[in-house]
This record gives sequence, structure tokens and C-alpha cells, in this order.
Amino acid sequence: MPAADTSAVNAVPGPVHHQTDVLIVGAGPVGLFAIFQCGMLDLTCHVVDALDAPGGQCTALYPEKPIYDIPGMPHVTASGLIDRLEAQARPFRPQYHLSQQVRDLAATPDGRWHAVTTADTHIAAGAVIIAAGVGAFGPNRPPLPGLDGYEAGGSVQYVVRRKDDLRGRRVVIAGGGDSAVDWAVDLAGVAAAVTLVHRRDKFRAAPASVGRLHALAAEGRVTLMTPWQLAGLTGDGKRLTAVEITDLDGQRQSIPADLLLPFHGLATSLGPIHDWGPAIERGRIPVDPGTAATDTPGLFAVGDVATYPHKLKLILTGFAEAAAAAHAIHRHLHPDTPRHFEYSTTRGVPD
Repeated sequence: MPAADTSAVNAVPGPVHHQTDVLIVGAGPVGLFAIFQCGMLDLTCHVVDALDAPGGQCTALYPEKPIYDIPGMPHVTASGLIDRLEAQARPFRPQYHLSQQVRDLAATPDGRWHAVTTADTHIAAGAVIIAAGVGAFGPNRPPLPGLDGYEAGGSVQYVVRRKDDLRGRRVVIAGGGDSAVDWAVDLAGVAAAVTLVHRRDKFRAAPASVGRLHALAAEGRVTLMTPWQLAGLTGDGKRLTAVEITDLDGQRQSIPADLLLPFHGLATSLGPIHDWGPAIERGRIPVDPGTAATDTPGLFAVGDVATYPHKLKLILTGFAEAAAAAHAIHRHLHPDTPRHFEYSTTRGVPD
């Protein structure tokens, strides 16, 4: 991939509070695994994330969602995966800067990088890994009158923190993607009633999950309302008693409910990443799949934010990209120091 011209990029002024080999932007699962991969190559890491805890979407949106395609783990919850990745990274003593974003990032004359966060933390790094996932994100909120009050009262939520908190409650789920279908399936044995509302007859979820959903519907454990869509909320302004829905003909129906879970996807933005120099195509950063390098020297991208032909958008793909980036960064920072590849079984990890 041709190198971009960074000669016009000015260093960000200000004191340097931290020096590190690698700055990782994003503490989701791929960012956490990048810490481990860098650590195995004796590269130090600082990590910046806008959330107040590591984990990205796994922590913020679906901590109890089951994940089935992580090698060696037939079943793990999203939060369980993050716990394991944090433990794997811990021996390399990463420094986390949470509840803040990288506001400015610029190349310095010596070929390094200077980052400034929204908390005015200045970090100098030899290389940068952008592991920002979909970027800054938040739920797409349904346009319903009085929604703010019901959100404040806890009757409308966009994430299930603990599945057991919904035990015995009447739950309406809106949406047709993986999150909506998976939670309808998972809550069928927990909630008093589960109704899934979707404006189409077909779902955009994994076929196996859709199959389980239809099986539960046939057993009467989940009620499917398709093609219907949300129309209103009924209650005292904070506590929900029913969700109003309408079909394509304008027919209206009221579903008794204690909780509405709208899963209509995320509103995402790459924010200041646009100003950092790499090429961006359709909200993603093109990289060399063999190195995860962008077109800007010293700047790498891994996980959902990175793109290349025929990429599979899977966590395990991001893990492989993190390994490729770490090895490419070592060569970038130490071009005159040959390093023979070592398996983790022969090298081990620090105590």
C-alpha cells in the first residue's frame, strides 16, 4: 500500500505525559488482544477508550449475549470474553485511559505520534493501532412520544446488563437483527412474556438463531408480531404498562409490557479519526490485510473499523489482524533488529 504524505501534518503542541511504544485507540475485544500481541513482542501499550470500562460493544450493549465462534470456547458470554481478554493482557501492564477520546492525533517530525485526549492527556507513541470498532456509537432511538421519560424511568432500555433482572417481567423487543432475535430466544425462559415486534416477516439474524426463535414461537413461549412496528408507549410517563404497535394497514394493537428493548442498530461516527490522515471508505479504513497498515506510516487499523477485499467481519478475524499489526509495528519501530518468531508456548508470558 503506498505511503501517504504526512509532511503537512503538524505535531500537536503540549506537554507529553506518557511515552509508549504503541497507542491503541479502542478497548474492545480486538484492542485488548492487540495489547497481548504487542506485549509478546516487548512493546508497551497505552489504551484510550470513550467508555468507562474496557469491552466496547461487548460490555456496553450485550454483556450477557452468548458468543459461539471463539476458538476453544464453545460458549462464552460477551462479558466473559472481555474478562478473559483483560486477564490475558494484564501481565503486560497496559495503561488504560478510560472515559476519554483521542481528540487530536498528529505525526511528529521524528516519525512518532502525539495524541491528545478529551481529558487533556498527552501521549507520545511510536505507532498507533486504531481498534475503534464502529467508532463512537449509540443506539438508534425509536421516534416515540414521551420516550425520554420512559428511558429515565428504566422502562425503555437498549442493553441487557443482567438477564436475571428481567425475570418475571413482560418484555417487548423491537428489531429484526441478531441482537433482537438472540435476546428474544434467551429471555424466553426468563421473562414472564416475550413479544418480538418487527416490520418485516424476515429476520436479519443468524439462520440457527432464527430457527430457534420460530421453534419457541410455535411452542407459545415467544409471540411474534410481524409485520408490525412501534407506534407508542402507554404508562405514567416513566413506568410502562403497554407498547402500542401498528401494522401496514394502520391497524393498532396494545401489548401489555413492563419493558421495551428497541434493537434498531447503532448510530455510529468515526468522529476525529477523519482528521488523522488515513484514507476512509464508507466509514471504514482500508488496510493491507497482511500487516493491518493504513496508507499512513505508523498508523494501523484492526477490527470492524478496518476493511479490505473479502474480509469476514468476525471477532476472530480482528484477533488475527491484531497479531499482524503487532509484528508489523515491531518491524516499523525496530527495522534493524531482526526478530525470530516465537510461539507463545516456547516464550511464555510474564508472571
